[in-house]
Amino acid sequence: MALFEYFPNYVWNLSLSIAMQSGAQLGEIIDMSAPIKEAAGKGEDAGTLEFMAEWVKKAETLIELADEDEARGRNFSASAKLERASLYLLTAERMQGHGHPGREATYARARAMFDKSTVLGKFNRERVEIPLGNGKTMAALWTRAPGDGKKPAVVYCNGLDSCKELLYWSWLPDALARRGISTLCVDQPGTGEALRLQGQPATPYSEEWASQAVDWLEQQPEVDSKKIGMTGISLGGHYAPRAVAYEPRFASGACWGANHNWYEVQFKRLKREGENPVPHYWAHVYWVFGAADKDEFFEKTKDMNLNGHMDRIKVPFLVTHGESDRQISVDYAHQAFEQLTNCPKAELKIFTTREGGVEHVGADNMAYGRDYIADWFVDTLGGHTA
Repeated sequence: MALFEYFPNYVWNLSLSIAMQSGAQLGEIIDMSAPIKEAAGKGEDAGTLEFMAEWVKKAETLIELADEDEARGRNFSASAKLERASLYLLTAERMQGHGHPGREATYARARAMFDKSTVLGKFNRERVEIPLGNGKTMAALWTRAPGDGKKPAVVYCNGLDSCKELLYWSWLPDALARRGISTLCVDQPGTGEALRLQGQPATPYSEEWASQAVDWLEQQPEVDSKKIGMTGISLGGHYAPRAVAYEPRFASGACWGANHNWYEVQFKRLKREGENPVPHYWAHVYWVFGAADKDEFFEKTKDMNLNGHMDRIKVPFLVTHGESDRQISVDYAHQAFEQLTNCPKAELKIFTTREGGVEHVGADNMAYGRDYIADWFVDTLGGHTA
């Protein structure tokens, strides 16, 4: 099993596959992608403005159609179209370099359509703001487990280039809610709204913002504060283990992709060993970490390395990885697992071609990672799997 290889380069195919996993319609994918297939042959960075133009055009058509549905009182149909419009806009925005024309407006349009879709579709997700104690906030999406009484909850964080909406569209919050666990999808510093609207750069020390998320969850009457877990996708494979290692209130943890030594990976990327997650890669990571140049970037990311930290994890922890991950070597998953020396219940799950999910964070098939992680949290926090 592999990515849907429509374009002649990995980065564009990754975006396509993420969109498809997130709820895109195949016919719409073809409509948006066919006019720009030739542009993709010029390299991952060239043609991204053409990519945005086509995907925005389809999104605007969907918004017009949604308006027609809404005028007839067909709110669920309108919501479904707005959901896809938001997805296409966010995909287009994610493909742009920092400062590219139209990027800010596209992001704002995507967020507005997502919020409207939430209302019209009556989705189980609420936008909340979590104080970070520095005058800033962390926007999040709160998906509640159904039923009465206090329920376990999981903090779910972004990677390098995702946002809380894409976290929601991984459908892990739905899978957890079905199992009796609530989910808080966060735009932590360096991602989503925190980066784009508040200028908050990423930090290696994820416990700083993760602890604020736990503070917020402890104040929610429907949350069992003794049963809070933490997970993250892609670069969240650094943030989640680090947070669980340094925030003792987490009762369980998991990572969807083991980013055990992301600092080391950057030296490999300088040599073009392995694939990049987004076009305009170096401009993107400088922006994310608030660095002016390569020297400042490497200084700010020197602690993006979990060696010497995993032994601090003293609660159950799951490491997952795809065996054919072209961005982050599967070797890092083995390193992370082997260093869980004080973990009472440690598990390593490598997804193989027998099931799928072999690419980076299951971009070829997220179903297996989603279910495995959801079941893990039932085993370690409570809930039900049947």
